[in-house]
Amino acid sequence: MAEPVRTPPRLGDGEVAARIARVDELLEKVENAPGPTARAALDAVRALTEVYGEALARVLGHAEHALTEQLAADELLGHLLVLHGIHPEPPARRAARAVERLRPVLQERGGDVELVDVDERAARVRLKTPGCSSGCGSASTGVEEAVREAVLAAAPELTAVEPVPEAGAGAFVPLEALTRRPAQRQGVS
Repeated sequence: MAEPVRTPPRLGDGEVAARIARVDELLEKVENAPGPTARAALDAVRALTEVYGEALARVLGHAEHALTEQLAADELLGHLLVLHGIHPEPPARRAARAVERLRPVLQERGGDVELVDVDERAARVRLKTPGCSSGCGSASTGVEEAVREAVLAAAPELTAVEPVPEAGAGAFVPLEALTRRPAQRQGVS
């Protein structure tokens, strides 16, 4: 069996991003335009998007598992599959993969990240910022932002990435405060 011919992407990632920005700009103009022509244009875009979504779903239906994985791994195609609700992997698996890609970089610098859980709207991650115990201000913010961007790029249907405290992190309570008996109030028997 002959190996399929692989054609390079017709547009580079930068060109795709520019086109998407242009589409957003044009759609915003149409949305803000008054009258039935603007509404008809938006309806046409919605209908065309639905047809393309159906076409993508059919491609996935005909594709073998390995090809489906390759299609889903492509950033642009992955976003389109999410947009149409047909991505073959659940958001939790994609978020976990994004976190695992970041771990070696953070671990090299003395930090770490762990995916705690994912629900229908948010991923929760435990962060250990390089050189910090808990809450290191701006250093922690940069790591949180990098993790947030990576997770939301992999699972754009999520709306938030929330940090959770490190296990065992919390307020320090001296041992003597736990073992000391409360003082008796004066005049009360």
